Amino acid sequence: MKTLFVNPKEITRKWYLIDASDQILGRVAVKAATILRGKHKPYYTPHQEVGEYVIIVNAGKVRVTGQKEEKKVYYRHSGYPGGISAERYDKVLARKPTFPLEQAIRGMLPRGRLGRKLFTNVKVYAGPDHPHAAQQPEKIEL
Repeated sequence: MKTLFVNPKEITRKWYLIDASDQILGRVAVKAATILRGKHKPYYTPHQEVGEYVIIVNAGKVRVTGQKEEKKVYYRHSGYPGGISAERYDKVLARKPTFPLEQAIRGMLPRGRLGRKLFTNVKVYAGPDHPHAAQQPEKIEL
């Protein structure tokens, strides 16, 4: 069986809209990452960008299960010795509501050039409004 290689110019990309209000963080991230990679298409190739565009609205209303609200911690390091800082999920959500969902999606994409390019195809908004109405996104139910 031969592998199909699709010319990137021949691919027609669609836009999808996901409403994340009262949805579980990981499930929204998995669905978005799958669509971004193009794994739902028959001509998916791991090293090619064949995925679609994803718009996620109401990212500030996403849920987490269990006690992650109080116990989940995001770490970052300045690069200097002793420069690690930690922030809990609820504090991060109050400061920047799109950050947890963006980090979850970024963690599910490949590392390197392809992953960085794929991450530019996702648009995450904290509220219900988005400026991509002209692209006529297709709504996805989870």
